[in-house]
Amino acid sequence: MCGPIGRWLLIVTGFWMSLVSGVFAGDPLNPEISRVIESGDFKTAQWGILVVDLASGQTVFELNADRLFAPASVTKLFSTAAALDTLGTDYQFETPIYRRGEVDPAGQLTGDLILVASGDFSLGGRTATDGRIAFTNSDHTYANGGISGELTATDPLAGLNELARQVAQSGIKRVQGDVWIDDRLFDKETSTGSGPRRLTPIMINDNLIDFTITPTEPGQPAKVTWRPATALVPVDVHLQTVAAGGPLSVTFRNGSGHGIILSGKIPAGHKPVVRVFEVGDPAAFARSLLIEALGRAGVSVDASPLAERPLGTLPSRDEVARLTRVATLKSPPYFDSARLILKVSHNLHASTQPLLLAVRHGKSTLADGLRVQHDVLRRLGVDVDSISFGGGAGGSQADLVTPRATVQLLRHMATRPDAAAYKAALPILGVDGTLAEAVGPQSAARGKIYAKTGTYFVDNTLNGKFVLTSKALAGYMTTATNRELAFALFVNNVHLDKAADTGRVGKTLGRLCEVIHANE
Repeated sequence: MCGPIGRWLLIVTGFWMSLVSGVFAGDPLNPEISRVIESGDFKTAQWGILVVDLASGQTVFELNADRLFAPASVTKLFSTAAALDTLGTDYQFETPIYRRGEVDPAGQLTGDLILVASGDFSLGGRTATDGRIAFTNSDHTYANGGISGELTATDPLAGLNELARQVAQSGIKRVQGDVWIDDRLFDKETSTGSGPRRLTPIMINDNLIDFTITPTEPGQPAKVTWRPATALVPVDVHLQTVAAGGPLSVTFRNGSGHGIILSGKIPAGHKPVVRVFEVGDPAAFARSLLIEALGRAGVSVDASPLAERPLGTLPSRDEVARLTRVATLKSPPYFDSARLILKVSHNLHASTQPLLLAVRHGKSTLADGLRVQHDVLRRLGVDVDSISFGGGAGGSQADLVTPRATVQLLRHMATRPDAAAYKAALPILGVDGTLAEAVGPQSAARGKIYAKTGTYFVDNTLNGKFVLTSKALAGYMTTATNRELAFALFVNNVHLDKAADTGRVGKTLGRLCEVIHANE
């Protein structure tokens, strides 16, 4: 049976049988890959692999390339490609504030301020001094899953502060009415990934409050700081420092209103730990923070920041757009948003992308956006009839792709004018993002692979362990002989003793990259 460039090799293991094509019997790539994927760790797993020459499409290695696999966050390759194609790399979110009412000579606005949410992912809160969107290799949205979460050095309130400054500059000194957050851009949905769950066009600090917990002396309260702070969300801290080597435990409970009760223990000598709490009402959160930002800018507001929603109703979106604009915040180009999504695997932002596609086509639901994405991906050369998506981030049970469809997308994106931007947005093996630690610093493949990672695991309650339903990696590679490849690696259904073992499987995919890099 002939494959694209040669013979098909039958591999039989104790639990599965697959066809491997595209390699010659003497090709060192075949036994090297077999040694990796046939180890005892993967006896219950299913592998799907496709490696092709980027320019010609010639198959280098193939295993189950047309079978469906859960892609986890490799899904973001598809949703981000569709967003870049639809919006463009240079697209900028514009978040305006309008005034409803007149301003007298003394600067008093008899009426309201209305901020119209645009879907801007960070609203200026991640923009560094160079104008780029800042990220850390372990994003704060994942902080509750371990001890590696990091905060950027940027001020999450920088965008609101700039908007407030512009309002003051427009001549308004006092708002005798109220402050509104118009969040009607798209329907409220739920994220299909871990981290913040509520999809909304208003996002301040990913609608999270970041807590940094630092131990002091045993028996003493730990030092706890948080950002952004607002009167709307009071925090009651009951977190103690215990003896070195003791347990680390941090628990959040809802207090009255929007209050948070934080309790737990941190051992002396432990490094500072970041934990995050998702606010219950993003619009109310943004409203309170904006009122407080206006106060810092010298604009007093008669309405209380503690109110959940202003009284009355908003005019239609068209009517709001005809009001007098008093401030505008522009985001960095969309490429930078794509870079954040792909580098750190940002679920909230990735889940929002299909909704932005819907809005661009005059619609407002996730289903609308996924139908738009379907048409875009088909136009990009992807066999959409062979795949399935239920969201934009990779956490839906409906997310299923083939290695072949994934490579089809990668090859097409490499031919576009925005090819360099798409590739540069991907994590780099051994360098940054979610691939920073996939190989060691001495690896010959370090810096030669740009690829999106994917990880999804569930509790195996029966055995008190875990099942890795998906570990995935797909992207571009420059081999030791300077050959340019596109590849997709998927492994589904691996038993794990503990959640941290997902990193070990990630290093296995890193090892496969090293094998392909050295042998092609």
